[in-house]
Amino acid sequence: MARTKTVPAYNVYSEDCPTRTVLDIVADKWTSLLIVALVPGTKRFQQLKREIGGITQKMLTPTLRSLERNGLLERRAYPTVPPRVEYTLTRLGHTLSDSLKALQDWSVAHVEEIQRARKAMDARRERANLSA
Repeated sequence: MARTKTVPAYNVYSEDCPTRTVLDIVADKWTSLLIVALVPGTKRFQQLKREIGGITQKMLTPTLRSLERNGLLERRAYPTVPPRVEYTLTRLGHTLSDSLKALQDWSVAHVEEIQRARKAMDARRERANLSA
């Protein structure tokens, strides 16, 4: 008789659901940018830092560690002077990359709409504050 694997029923809307910790990781902007940046292949720390504008070493290091801890990337250190460290997406990381790339593409396609909506809301709030 063949055994089938049972998958627990998760409810992301439940406050104690473990999927919430997964969402915390993948919803982070640095995670999104790093995962997609690694799709083409292995990169070194400084390559990633140069490629992802605005990320500091203080943010890059813990984000890479988190991605490694959660099985999304592999860190490979070489015993050279200076030390050489490379980062590569794992199979699991690749399964996430299409979704994050789609989110990035959506952001680019709709950024102007979002900016107009913000500007309109700010103007409404400003008028409401002036009349109060």
